Amino acid sequence: MTDTRTPRGPEEASGPVTGPGATTEPGAVEGPGAVERPGSAVTGAGAVEGPGAVTVPETLVGAGQVAGGAGGAVVRGRVLRLLRGVAYAALPAELVLLVCLLGGVRMPGGVPLVGEGLVLGLLAAEGVVWVRLRRRGLSRRAVVAKLVPEPVLRLVGHELRLMASLGRWVARRPHGVAGADGVFPHARDQAALMYGFAFVCLVETVGMSYLLAEWPFVHAVVLVLDVYTVLFVLGLHAASATRPHTLAGNVLRLRQAAHVDVAVPLDRIAAVRRELCFSHEKAEGELNLAVGSQTSVTIELTGPVDAPRLLGAPRPVRLVRLHADDPGALYDALTRARTGPSPSPGPLPTA
Repeated sequence: MTDTRTPRGPEEASGPVTGPGATTEPGAVEGPGAVERPGSAVTGAGAVEGPGAVTVPETLVGAGQVAGGAGGAVVRGRVLRLLRGVAYAALPAELVLLVCLLGGVRMPGGVPLVGEGLVLGLLAAEGVVWVRLRRRGLSRRAVVAKLVPEPVLRLVGHELRLMASLGRWVARRPHGVAGADGVFPHARDQAALMYGFAFVCLVETVGMSYLLAEWPFVHAVVLVLDVYTVLFVLGLHAASATRPHTLAGNVLRLRQAAHVDVAVPLDRIAAVRRELCFSHEKAEGELNLAVGSQTSVTIELTGPVDAPRLLGAPRPVRLVRLHADDPGALYDALTRARTGPSPSPGPLPTA
């Protein structure tokens, strides 16, 4: 018998087919014994709906994005390291070139041009990186921290703090004492020694200036170095005089000159005692803030507190020896702050 039914079009073919052993497609109505083909639609990130659609899992998409971001970070890190390496080579070379030119040393005309071109190229590259990092939302301080190595930043910051301390010393404006519950100066016992050093440096400046008068260039270089040495010595004492130890709230802030600034929470203090010491051997986990080769207060800690070194290296300490002009006042203040006032017993209960 001939089948006279009209063949179904594509639209009808996708309709439901029922019956035993029927195979279901996306959108089909399941029946007894229906088997789902393994090419059915799968949803996910970037899924394309439809029969047999294959999609990329979300984990793969996220991994691709992370890989791309990591690759960009690696490239930026390499660029920054390259700029730092060029700066380490170019800046000392430029300084040597400047000294030679001022000293009258003759050199081929191309050498200064190459040196100046290298420095200008370095500055231009640094400027481009600065603009790009600022567009990414980084602050000026964060951009400087990325472009300049931390040891260089800390050295420059130390010198600037010394010079600023001279101005504070003259104006009698101590640093970091606003809102403090207790202020404990510690520079009195080193004043005579520092003034003696400054006087010796001043005498040397005058003597070298007289001896080198016949060599103007050498005389100028040595004069600048000697004057800066005098300012440096006075700045060390000024920094100690304008940066006393302070007690504010639950934090004891210990400082020495412009290179030590340690915050010690009171709950980390295990014991405080008055102890006069004149010899201090270096030991792991100990910080000695001697003034005039002496310390008068010793603080033991329950846990380590970080006291970074001059160039930024971490230094965990568990024992601190320090000095104060009035060690008794510091000891009493710490004792009161650690114990606190006795709580009020309140009203007596009524019968």
